[in-house]
Amino acid sequence: MHHPYTLEEMLAQGDALAADLRALIGPTAEQVEMLLDDARWVTASGIYPTGDGDSFHASLASELAFESLADVPCEPLSALRLLRYGAAWDRPPALPRGTVVIATSASGRTERVLQTLERVREHGALTLAITTTPGSAITRAADHALVLPLTGAKPSPGIRTYQASLLGMALTAIGLGHRRDRHSAAEAEQLRSELLAAAGSIEATAAVARERCEQLAVRIAHAPVMIMLGSGPGYGTANYAAAKVVEAAGVFAAGQDLEEWEHVEALARPRDMPTFVIAPPGRSHDRAHAVLDRARSFGRTVIAVADAADDELAKAADEVLPVHGEVREEFSPLLYHVFAGYLACFVARRLGRLPFETNRQA
Repeated sequence: MHHPYTLEEMLAQGDALAADLRALIGPTAEQVEMLLDDARWVTASGIYPTGDGDSFHASLASELAFESLADVPCEPLSALRLLRYGAAWDRPPALPRGTVVIATSASGRTERVLQTLERVREHGALTLAITTTPGSAITRAADHALVLPLTGAKPSPGIRTYQASLLGMALTAIGLGHRRDRHSAAEAEQLRSELLAAAGSIEATAAVARERCEQLAVRIAHAPVMIMLGSGPGYGTANYAAAKVVEAAGVFAAGQDLEEWEHVEALARPRDMPTFVIAPPGRSHDRAHAVLDRARSFGRTVIAVADAADDELAKAADEVLPVHGEVREEFSPLLYHVFAGYLACFVARRLGRLPFETNRQA
Protein backbone atom coordinates (compact mmCIF):
# COMPACT_ATOMS: atom_id res chain seq x y z
CA MET A 1 0.00 0.00 0.00
CA HIS A 2 1.35 3.42 -0.94
CA HIS A 3 2.27 5.52 2.09
CA PRO A 4 0.81 9.02 1.59
CA TYR A 5 3.48 10.86 3.59
CA THR A 6 7.03 11.39 2.36
CA LEU A 7 10.15 12.95 3.82
CA GLU A 8 10.72 14.76 0.55
CA GLU A 9 7.45 16.65 1.04
CA MET A 10 8.56 17.70 4.52
CA LEU A 11 11.74 19.18 3.05
CA ALA A 12 9.76 20.88 0.31
CA GLN A 13 7.40 22.41 2.87
CA GLY A 14 10.28 23.86 4.85
CA ASP A 15 11.73 25.29 1.66
CA ALA A 16 8.35 26.90 0.79
CA LEU A 17 7.89 28.88 4.01
CA ALA A 18 9.36 32.18 2.83
CA ALA A 19 7.40 32.17 -0.43
CA ASP A 20 4.21 31.33 1.46
CA LEU A 21 4.65 34.26 3.81
CA ARG A 22 5.17 36.67 0.92
CA ALA A 23 2.12 35.34 -0.90
CA LEU A 24 -0.23 35.22 2.07
CA ILE A 25 0.42 38.40 3.99
CA GLY A 26 -1.35 40.86 1.68
CA PRO A 27 -4.57 38.90 1.08
CA THR A 28 -4.74 37.84 4.73
CA ALA A 29 -4.31 41.39 5.98
CA GLU A 30 -7.20 42.44 3.72
CA GLN A 31 -9.41 39.69 5.16
CA VAL A 32 -8.52 40.79 8.69
CA GLU A 33 -9.52 44.38 7.99
CA MET A 34 -12.91 43.28 6.69
CA LEU A 35 -13.75 40.92 9.55
CA LEU A 36 -12.71 43.55 12.12
CA ASP A 37 -15.52 45.79 10.85
CA ASP A 38 -17.69 43.83 13.30
CA ALA A 39 -18.09 46.36 16.14
CA ARG A 40 -17.87 43.63 18.78
CA TRP A 41 -14.10 43.39 18.31
CA VAL A 42 -13.55 46.83 19.81
CA THR A 43 -15.10 45.77 23.11
CA ALA A 44 -13.11 42.54 23.38
CA SER A 45 -12.41 41.80 27.06
CA GLY A 46 -10.49 38.55 26.66
CA ILE A 47 -9.30 36.19 23.94
CA TYR A 48 -9.21 32.40 24.01
CA PRO A 49 -7.12 31.04 21.12
CA THR A 50 -7.87 27.34 20.78
CA GLY A 51 -7.14 24.30 18.66
CA ASP A 52 -5.62 20.83 18.79
CA GLY A 53 -2.09 19.73 17.93
CA ASP A 54 -0.21 22.27 15.83
CA SER A 55 -3.14 24.66 16.03
CA PHE A 56 -2.91 24.69 19.81
CA HIS A 57 0.85 25.13 19.66
CA ALA A 58 0.34 28.14 17.37
CA SER A 59 -2.16 29.48 19.91
CA LEU A 60 0.44 29.20 22.68
CA ALA A 61 3.03 30.91 20.49
CA SER A 62 0.64 33.81 19.75
CA GLU A 63 -0.37 34.72 23.30
CA LEU A 64 2.19 37.51 23.62
CA ALA A 65 1.13 39.06 20.30
CA PHE A 66 -2.48 39.43 21.45
CA GLU A 67 -1.56 40.77 24.87
CA SER A 68 1.17 43.12 23.63
CA LEU A 69 -0.07 44.31 20.23
CA ALA A 70 -3.84 44.20 20.84
CA ASP A 71 -3.72 44.86 24.61
CA VAL A 72 -6.29 42.15 25.35
CA PRO A 73 -5.89 39.45 28.05
CA CYS A 74 -5.24 36.16 26.29
CA GLU A 75 -5.48 32.57 27.54
CA PRO A 76 -4.68 29.81 25.03
CA LEU A 77 -6.54 26.58 25.81
CA SER A 78 -6.67 23.30 23.94
CA ALA A 79 -10.08 22.61 22.45
CA LEU A 80 -11.09 20.00 25.02
CA ARG A 81 -10.04 22.18 27.96
CA LEU A 82 -12.02 25.12 26.63
CA LEU A 83 -14.99 22.93 25.75
CA ARG A 84 -15.21 21.17 29.12
CA TYR A 85 -13.38 23.38 31.63
CA GLY A 86 -12.92 26.82 30.09
CA ALA A 87 -15.91 28.45 31.80
CA ALA A 88 -18.68 27.83 34.32
CA TRP A 89 -20.92 26.40 31.62
CA ASP A 90 -23.65 25.48 34.11
CA ARG A 91 -23.95 29.04 35.44
CA PRO A 92 -24.89 31.46 32.65
CA PRO A 93 -23.53 33.79 31.58
CA ALA A 94 -20.66 31.32 31.41
CA LEU A 95 -18.39 33.68 29.49
CA PRO A 96 -17.67 37.31 30.37
CA ARG A 97 -19.09 39.95 28.10
CA GLY A 98 -16.66 40.67 25.27
CA THR A 99 -15.15 37.18 25.12
CA VAL A 100 -13.52 36.32 21.79
CA VAL A 101 -12.65 32.76 20.78
CA ILE A 102 -10.18 32.26 17.94
CA ALA A 103 -10.36 28.64 16.79
CA THR A 104 -7.72 27.25 14.46
CA SER A 105 -7.88 24.07 12.38
CA ALA A 106 -5.80 23.67 9.23
CA SER A 107 -8.10 20.96 7.90
CA GLY A 108 -11.18 22.86 9.01
CA ARG A 109 -12.84 19.73 10.37
CA THR A 110 -11.25 19.06 13.78
CA GLU A 111 -14.16 17.63 15.76
CA ARG A 112 -13.43 19.08 19.20
CA VAL A 113 -12.73 22.51 17.74
CA LEU A 114 -16.07 22.52 15.95
CA GLN A 115 -17.84 21.49 19.15
CA THR A 116 -16.07 24.26 21.04
CA LEU A 117 -17.19 26.87 18.54
CA GLU A 118 -20.79 25.71 18.83
CA ARG A 119 -20.74 25.92 22.61
CA VAL A 120 -19.06 29.32 22.95
CA ARG A 121 -21.36 30.88 20.36
CA GLU A 122 -24.35 29.64 22.38
CA HIS A 123 -22.91 31.59 25.30
CA GLY A 124 -22.43 34.81 23.34
CA ALA A 125 -18.76 34.74 22.39
CA LEU A 126 -17.52 36.39 19.21
CA THR A 127 -15.80 33.69 17.16
CA LEU A 128 -13.13 33.63 14.49
CA ALA A 129 -12.01 30.54 12.58
CA ILE A 130 -8.50 30.34 11.10
CA THR A 131 -7.92 27.63 8.50
CA THR A 132 -6.02 26.81 5.33
CA THR A 133 -9.00 24.95 3.84
CA PRO A 134 -11.56 27.10 1.99
CA GLY A 135 -15.18 26.04 2.41
CA SER A 136 -14.42 23.71 5.33
CA ALA A 137 -16.78 23.13 8.24
CA ILE A 138 -14.98 25.54 10.53
CA THR A 139 -15.64 28.45 8.16
CA ARG A 140 -19.36 27.90 8.67
CA ALA A 141 -19.17 27.29 12.41
CA ALA A 142 -17.74 30.71 13.38
CA ASP A 143 -18.94 34.29 13.06
CA HIS A 144 -15.94 35.09 10.89
CA ALA A 145 -13.38 33.03 8.98
CA LEU A 146 -9.80 33.83 8.07
CA VAL A 147 -8.74 31.53 5.22
CA LEU A 148 -5.08 31.18 4.22
CA PRO A 149 -5.03 28.74 1.28
CA LEU A 150 -1.76 27.01 0.42
CA THR A 151 -1.14 26.09 -3.21
CA GLY A 152 0.48 22.80 -4.13
CA ALA A 153 0.50 21.38 -0.61
CA LYS A 154 0.69 17.59 -0.29
CA PRO A 155 0.16 15.38 2.78
CA SER A 156 2.76 16.16 5.43
CA PRO A 157 3.13 16.81 9.13
CA GLY A 158 2.04 20.42 9.44
CA ILE A 159 4.79 22.84 8.45
CA ARG A 160 3.33 25.30 5.97
CA THR A 161 -0.01 25.13 7.77
CA TYR A 162 1.65 25.96 11.09
CA GLN A 163 3.24 29.09 9.68
CA ALA A 164 -0.09 30.10 8.15
CA SER A 165 -1.76 29.77 11.55
CA LEU A 166 0.93 31.92 13.17
CA LEU A 167 0.58 34.53 10.45
CA GLY A 168 -3.21 34.64 10.73
CA MET A 169 -3.04 35.26 14.46
CA ALA A 170 -0.26 37.85 14.20
CA LEU A 171 -2.18 39.86 11.61
CA THR A 172 -5.35 39.62 13.68
CA ALA A 173 -3.48 40.94 16.74
CA ILE A 174 -2.10 43.85 14.72
CA GLY A 175 -5.46 44.76 13.22
CA LEU A 176 -7.26 44.46 16.53
CA GLY A 177 -4.71 46.69 18.22
CA HIS A 178 -5.34 49.38 15.63
CA ARG A 179 -9.14 49.10 15.93
CA ARG A 180 -8.78 49.48 19.70
CA ASP A 181 -6.57 52.58 19.22
CA ARG A 182 -3.50 50.90 20.69
CA HIS A 183 -1.51 51.97 17.65
CA SER A 184 -2.08 54.18 14.63
CA ALA A 185 -2.75 53.08 11.07
CA ALA A 186 0.85 53.92 10.21
CA GLU A 187 2.14 51.87 13.13
CA ALA A 188 -0.07 48.94 12.13
CA GLU A 189 1.32 49.12 8.62
CA GLN A 190 4.85 49.15 10.02
CA LEU A 191 4.09 46.00 12.00
CA ARG A 192 2.79 44.29 8.86
CA SER A 193 5.94 45.41 7.04
CA GLU A 194 8.01 43.73 9.72
CA LEU A 195 6.13 40.50 9.11
CA LEU A 196 6.78 40.74 5.38
CA ALA A 197 10.45 41.47 5.96
CA ALA A 198 10.66 38.31 8.06
CA ALA A 199 10.32 36.28 4.84
CA GLY A 200 13.93 37.05 3.99
CA SER A 201 15.02 35.94 7.45
CA ILE A 202 13.00 32.73 7.12
CA GLU A 203 14.69 32.05 3.79
CA ALA A 204 18.19 32.54 5.23
CA THR A 205 17.39 30.52 8.33
CA ALA A 206 15.94 27.63 6.33
CA ALA A 207 18.98 27.44 4.07
CA VAL A 208 21.29 26.97 7.05
CA ALA A 209 18.89 24.86 9.13
CA ARG A 210 18.48 22.26 6.42
CA GLU A 211 22.21 21.54 6.32
CA ARG A 212 22.77 21.80 10.08
CA CYS A 213 19.83 19.54 10.92
CA GLU A 214 21.07 16.85 8.54
CA GLN A 215 24.42 16.91 10.33
CA LEU A 216 22.81 17.00 13.77
CA ALA A 217 20.61 14.00 13.00
CA VAL A 218 23.75 11.85 12.66
CA ARG A 219 24.53 12.64 16.29
CA ILE A 220 21.12 12.41 17.96
CA ALA A 221 18.78 10.28 15.82
CA HIS A 222 19.12 7.17 17.96
CA ALA A 223 18.35 8.94 21.22
CA PRO A 224 15.31 7.31 22.86
CA VAL A 225 13.82 10.65 23.91
CA MET A 226 14.30 14.36 23.20
CA ILE A 227 13.06 17.51 24.91
CA MET A 228 12.44 21.03 23.61
CA LEU A 229 12.50 23.97 26.02
CA GLY A 230 11.17 27.51 25.66
CA SER A 231 9.10 30.13 27.39
CA GLY A 232 6.72 32.86 26.26
CA PRO A 233 6.25 32.48 22.51
CA GLY A 234 9.09 29.96 22.59
CA TYR A 235 6.96 27.59 24.65
CA GLY A 236 4.60 27.16 21.71
CA THR A 237 7.60 26.68 19.43
CA ALA A 238 9.04 24.02 21.76
CA ASN A 239 5.79 22.05 21.75
CA TYR A 240 5.48 22.33 17.99
CA ALA A 241 9.08 21.14 17.44
CA ALA A 242 8.54 18.16 19.73
CA ALA A 243 5.39 17.26 17.82
CA LYS A 244 7.25 17.19 14.51
CA VAL A 245 9.83 14.73 15.84
CA VAL A 246 7.08 12.44 17.12
CA GLU A 247 5.02 12.65 13.93
CA ALA A 248 7.86 12.22 11.47
CA ALA A 249 10.24 9.87 13.26
CA GLY A 250 8.23 8.15 15.97
CA VAL A 251 10.74 9.28 18.60
CA PHE A 252 9.22 10.42 21.88
CA ALA A 253 9.79 14.15 22.30
CA ALA A 254 8.22 16.66 24.65
CA GLY A 255 7.99 20.43 24.90
CA GLN A 256 8.41 22.08 28.28
CA ASP A 257 8.73 25.51 29.85
CA LEU A 258 12.28 26.56 30.69
CA GLU A 259 11.61 26.95 34.38
CA GLU A 260 9.47 23.85 34.76
CA TRP A 261 12.18 21.71 33.16
CA GLU A 262 14.57 22.53 35.98
CA HIS A 263 12.01 21.44 38.56
CA VAL A 264 11.06 18.14 36.90
CA GLU A 265 12.61 16.86 33.63
CA ALA A 266 16.12 17.87 34.64
CA LEU A 267 16.03 14.74 36.80
CA ALA A 268 15.16 12.41 33.92
CA ARG A 269 17.43 9.95 32.17
CA PRO A 270 19.22 9.32 29.89
CA ARG A 271 21.92 11.67 31.05
CA ASP A 272 22.89 12.74 27.50
CA MET A 273 19.29 13.37 26.37
CA PRO A 274 19.20 15.81 23.42
CA THR A 275 17.88 19.05 24.91
CA PHE A 276 16.88 21.88 22.59
CA VAL A 277 16.73 25.38 24.07
CA ILE A 278 14.63 27.86 22.09
CA ALA A 279 16.34 31.18 22.92
CA PRO A 280 15.22 34.20 20.90
CA PRO A 281 16.14 37.66 22.17
CA GLY A 282 13.46 38.79 24.58
CA ARG A 283 12.09 38.48 28.08
CA SER A 284 13.27 34.94 28.80
CA HIS A 285 16.63 34.99 27.03
CA ASP A 286 18.64 35.22 30.24
CA ARG A 287 16.72 32.29 31.71
CA ALA A 288 17.27 30.27 28.53
CA HIS A 289 21.00 30.81 28.88
CA ALA A 290 20.96 29.76 32.54
CA VAL A 291 18.96 26.62 31.77
CA LEU A 292 21.28 25.78 28.90
CA ASP A 293 24.27 26.00 31.24
CA ARG A 294 22.46 23.88 33.80
CA ALA A 295 21.56 21.22 31.24
CA ARG A 296 25.15 20.94 30.06
CA SER A 297 26.35 20.58 33.62
CA PHE A 298 24.07 17.53 33.88
CA GLY A 299 25.69 15.97 30.80
CA ARG A 300 22.87 16.74 28.40
CA THR A 301 23.55 17.14 24.69
CA VAL A 302 22.39 20.75 24.39
CA ILE A 303 21.31 22.34 21.13
CA ALA A 304 20.64 26.08 21.14
CA VAL A 305 18.14 27.52 18.66
CA ALA A 306 19.40 31.06 18.83
CA ASP A 307 20.20 34.24 16.96
CA ALA A 308 23.15 33.70 14.63
CA ALA A 309 24.93 36.61 16.30
CA ASP A 310 24.47 35.23 19.82
CA ASP A 311 28.10 34.18 20.30
CA GLU A 312 27.81 33.78 24.06
CA LEU A 313 25.01 31.24 23.80
CA ALA A 314 26.75 29.46 20.95
CA LYS A 315 29.87 28.93 23.06
CA ALA A 316 27.81 27.44 25.88
CA ALA A 317 25.95 24.88 23.70
CA ASP A 318 27.09 21.60 22.17
CA GLU A 319 25.42 22.51 18.88
CA VAL A 320 23.73 25.61 17.48
CA LEU A 321 20.89 25.94 15.01
CA PRO A 322 21.31 29.61 14.05
CA VAL A 323 18.41 31.90 13.28
CA HIS A 324 19.22 34.65 10.80
CA GLY A 325 17.48 38.00 11.10
CA GLU A 326 15.90 40.00 13.89
CA VAL A 327 12.20 40.27 14.72
CA ARG A 328 10.34 41.51 17.76
CA GLU A 329 9.62 38.75 20.26
CA GLU A 330 5.92 38.69 19.33
CA PHE A 331 6.91 37.51 15.83
CA SER A 332 9.79 35.24 16.86
CA PRO A 333 7.81 31.99 16.38
CA LEU A 334 7.84 32.63 12.63
CA LEU A 335 11.64 32.26 12.63
CA TYR A 336 12.33 29.91 15.49
CA HIS A 337 10.12 27.04 14.31
CA VAL A 338 11.87 26.72 10.95
CA PHE A 339 14.40 24.13 12.12
CA ALA A 340 11.76 21.71 13.40
CA GLY A 341 10.55 20.23 10.14
CA TYR A 342 14.06 19.69 8.86
CA LEU A 343 15.24 18.12 12.10
CA ALA A 344 12.28 15.74 12.23
CA CYS A 345 12.76 14.77 8.60
CA PHE A 346 16.45 13.95 8.91
CA VAL A 347 15.99 12.05 12.17
CA ALA A 348 13.32 9.95 10.44
CA ARG A 349 15.62 9.37 7.49
CA ARG A 350 18.45 8.17 9.74
CA LEU A 351 16.05 5.75 11.41
CA GLY A 352 14.50 4.53 8.15
CA ARG A 353 11.05 5.76 9.08
CA LEU A 354 8.23 7.69 7.43
CA PRO A 355 5.79 10.21 8.95
CA PHE A 356 2.80 8.84 10.85
CA GLU A 357 3.82 5.19 10.52
CA THR A 358 1.85 2.94 12.84
CA ASN A 359 3.74 -0.33 12.37
CA ARG A 360 7.36 0.57 13.02
CA GLN A 361 9.86 -2.13 13.82
CA ALA A 362 11.63 -1.77 17.16
